[in-house]
Amino acid sequence: MKSTDSFLDPRMSAFGESRSSMAVSRLTRARNAGADIVSLLVGEPDFDTPAHIRKAACDAIAAGHTRYTVSAGILPLREAVCRKLARDNGVACDPSRVIVTTGAKQAIFLAFMATVGQGDEVIVPAPYWVSYPEMVRLFGGTPVIVPGHPARGLKADPAALAAAITPRTKWLVLNFPANPTGANLTLQDATALARLLEEHPHVRLMTDEVYEHVVFAGGLASHPLALAPRLADRVLIVNSLSKTYAMTGWRVGYAAGPQALIDAMVSLQSQSTSNTCTVAQHAALAALDGPQGFIQAWRSEYASRWRLLVRRLDGRFGLRCVEPEGAFYVFVDCLSVIGRVRPDGRLIERDGDVADYLFDHGVAVIEGDAFGMSPWFRASVATSEMNIDKACDRIVAALERLQ
Repeated sequence: MKSTDSFLDPRMSAFGESRSSMAVSRLTRARNAGADIVSLLVGEPDFDTPAHIRKAACDAIAAGHTRYTVSAGILPLREAVCRKLARDNGVACDPSRVIVTTGAKQAIFLAFMATVGQGDEVIVPAPYWVSYPEMVRLFGGTPVIVPGHPARGLKADPAALAAAITPRTKWLVLNFPANPTGANLTLQDATALARLLEEHPHVRLMTDEVYEHVVFAGGLASHPLALAPRLADRVLIVNSLSKTYAMTGWRVGYAAGPQALIDAMVSLQSQSTSNTCTVAQHAALAALDGPQGFIQAWRSEYASRWRLLVRRLDGRFGLRCVEPEGAFYVFVDCLSVIGRVRPDGRLIERDGDVADYLFDHGVAVIEGDAFGMSPWFRASVATSEMNIDKACDRIVAALERLQ
């Protein structure tokens, strides 16, 4: 709930808690009260952090790596990020143009803090990750929402993105594979993006790539910066260790981009959190430079799970599932449920009502409105097939009871 306390700065009246965090808090309260809820909420792997990464953290503690580091992060880790960018993305980068942050979320926050001011515009394709518009508003900017095109798997059309650009546009923010749809960037998309940036030299591109290795179709697409290296001073790559390496709680992210922007972000970090946890940085180094073979096994497991959920729900009671190309979510069109009546006589008027109704029947999902697109809901498949089956049983049973 947004606060009206007069002690707070007025900007806080338009700034609220993350909708996904609110959903998790609601789930926790219900479970603490004894409710049996199957969660399809959480955006984190249900696998353990690989053993070699955990061992690296223990070794770091034993070696005494428990003190402050430079605010930008330890040099070996920033060098590892550069090796990773060259290996996986075809992007050349110097360690001086890398900052290690407390998760990708902090990297995005610092970048907006350093660049977005009153009246600036940031183009955000919808559906979007819940925090982008809120962060933009916090710093006085205006999020310009561009709806995704159904024929493109809810990806924004390049022409629509171009039409949204004005003289006040500061950033175009892209997340691929995307949360909540799983839509991925194709070579054609990357080429169009590079061309768009060349046509509008005042626009910067921020790429949020935290799900880059959770891809099911087509593999890793060519990066826009690999196609057009001359755009290096206008592209900020944001990533983290959270999704690929099951390190959500370790809180290690990074950004690579223009020198002036990275320097500004380092200055902001030095005045706020100082540095990312030293032990976690050493674990991240082992993750980036260590064995990568387990990623394919995890990817196959996620693919099996989303296929199960789509098989169980797609077409039932008019539900329509977008088959993901990556990430570990299925985005479900629930328009067919709007206007139906619950057994208790209450009308379902919006996707939030759908999410509430399913919660009352033992399944937690997040309404599409949180991601800027209604009426949909997001279901995470970062859980066991047994849980997915149980959740689908409950969803079907709940929808059967509607009038």
